Amino acid sequence: MTEANAVQDAARDLAPVYRDLHAHPELAFQETRTAAIVADRLRALGYDTTTGIGGTGVVGILRNGDGPTALLRADMDALPVREETGLPYASTAQGLGGDGQDVPLMHACGHDMHVACLLGAAAVLAADRSAWRGTALLVFQPAEEIGEGAQAMIDDGLYDRFGTPAVVLGQHVAPIPAGVLGLHPGAAFAAMDSLHVVLHGRGGHGSRPEATVDPVFMAAATVMRLQGVVSREVAGGATAVVTVGALHAGTKGNIIADRADLHLSIRTSDPAVRDTVMAAVERIVRAEAAASGAPREPDITPTESLPAVRNDPAACARTRDGFAADLGSVLVVDPGPVTGSEDVGIFADAAGVPCVYWLLGGADPQAFAGAQDMQALERIVQSLPSNHSPQYAPVIEPTLTTGINALVSAARTWMPASG
Repeated sequence: MTEANAVQDAARDLAPVYRDLHAHPELAFQETRTAAIVADRLRALGYDTTTGIGGTGVVGILRNGDGPTALLRADMDALPVREETGLPYASTAQGLGGDGQDVPLMHACGHDMHVACLLGAAAVLAADRSAWRGTALLVFQPAEEIGEGAQAMIDDGLYDRFGTPAVVLGQHVAPIPAGVLGLHPGAAFAAMDSLHVVLHGRGGHGSRPEATVDPVFMAAATVMRLQGVVSREVAGGATAVVTVGALHAGTKGNIIADRADLHLSIRTSDPAVRDTVMAAVERIVRAEAAASGAPREPDITPTESLPAVRNDPAACARTRDGFAADLGSVLVVDPGPVTGSEDVGIFADAAGVPCVYWLLGGADPQAFAGAQDMQALERIVQSLPSNHSPQYAPVIEPTLTTGINALVSAARTWMPASG
């Protein structure tokens, strides 16, 4: 059997698995069903398989003679989003969110595709051991969406128990054309900081605002002022994003509440820019509270923090050369820095080894028909549902086949059969 046939067979076998995973999403650290499917398939392929790493993580090891160890990673968790794709395999699942409330569940970020692709790569690597030498360390990670899964697996002795890799490899599906890969050396994915801000007011009757300190008015002023951080305090050539993703206050129109809660997400690529943005956010929050006559200082609590994912330039060049040799018609582009965040880099940082993490196109190629230049392509990408959207779902093909091919190529590049 040729390698192309092996990949095609793996993709055909895993397409129904992908649809099943998509229909049965699970939140961070709740991925028990997904982990069981992964473990069963890895064992059937001959991998030494261990479950429960870092909570619900799964590790599969395939040793194939002397050579380096390559870590290939896929994340497994879903999001509290109600699916609106209309697909026949759309999720209707419900689950308990972090606050104990019942929430809809959806694989709105494509982690189901990540799992299917890595299972496909596992099958191809196991089927032809003459094409590579070394140890394939397959990591199926929980809880990427809350930025805790990679560290949990490391803290649970990932490298002490299974060995330290020479490289960390992985991919993330994105709304670029299926059949295209995006690989950027350097700061590829942004650092992320999440903040919970509580603005304190003085509650009272909606008919007597003069007897209160209105936290809704305070919050509105704060949100508007925060929009100036990036536009007025960050240099034009730098990258930063400040998003107020949630604002909660009050229960009824004629009651002025005594507090407003804001949840912020901050993305930066450069540590100096991060320091500038974080300081500006705190300054503005405290200043707006003081300007409103708040009865007490606001509470500013960090809730999540992730470092930037930094792709090693030399490792990227090596992997890209492998793509060029192995993937034929697959187009590899440099998408520039991505302002989304990921915890995959923690695996590389903890091991002190290079990271190579690329984008996997998942959008229907027909949507890009007629685009003549990069500007046209970018306009189309902007018009498509993005990751975390209730309408987001990659097309199964050629996304699945391309993703399997990319992982197999990267693995063999770093675990060559000779040399």
